[in-house]
Amino acid sequence: MSGQNPPMRVIAIDGPAGSGKSTVARALAKRLSLKYLDTGAMYRAVAFAVLRAGGDPGDAEFTSATARLVDLDIGLDRVMVDGVDATVEIRGPEVSRAVSAVAANSEVRKELVSRQREWAVRQGGGVLEGRDIGTVVFPDAELKVYLTADPEERARRRAREMTDLDYEQVAADIARRDALDTTRAADPLVEAADATVVNTTDLDIDEVVATITRLLDGEASS
Repeated sequence: MSGQNPPMRVIAIDGPAGSGKSTVARALAKRLSLKYLDTGAMYRAVAFAVLRAGGDPGDAEFTSATARLVDLDIGLDRVMVDGVDATVEIRGPEVSRAVSAVAANSEVRKELVSRQREWAVRQGGGVLEGRDIGTVVFPDAELKVYLTADPEERARRRAREMTDLDYEQVAADIARRDALDTTRAADPLVEAADATVVNTTDLDIDEVVATITRLLDGEASS
């Protein structure tokens, strides 16, 4: 039927911290000429807003109310929270310690999932990365990829990003985050049944993007 909008194209990239989600998703979005959304930055932004307001991220009611009211602008290279540039702060140790409690809040997740779906509709699709994109946010995504890597390699990558923390601190934080993410009651981190698992331990970014592109082109089996 003429006049219909083209179907929305969504690529879901999930996986634990340090698996390469953000870098791969950015590069893939550029290659496919799609928009990119880092959904983890949204949870970090809510954690930042809670802390900035003097709240306790473990206070479920306060945190969920903050999530509903906060103004978020998650750009490619900048994150604005209620008009404040929080790009650097959301990656700092204080927010990193707080984000698991925020992400475990079912009301926060409900609010942010709604915003993520609205974002994709506005953009006509996109490459979204996080921990529940293929399982919860877009279970009917065109392609679901679950990135993983050896824990040691994931910790090394994250330690290079967070220069104010040493490897042991980062490794301990990743192990703690993994445990919380995979055991939380609300939308835990799991591989979608129809996701393709890609181990990035010994692959560079270009190799991972090429692998995913082949999957989209139907040249690799899932």
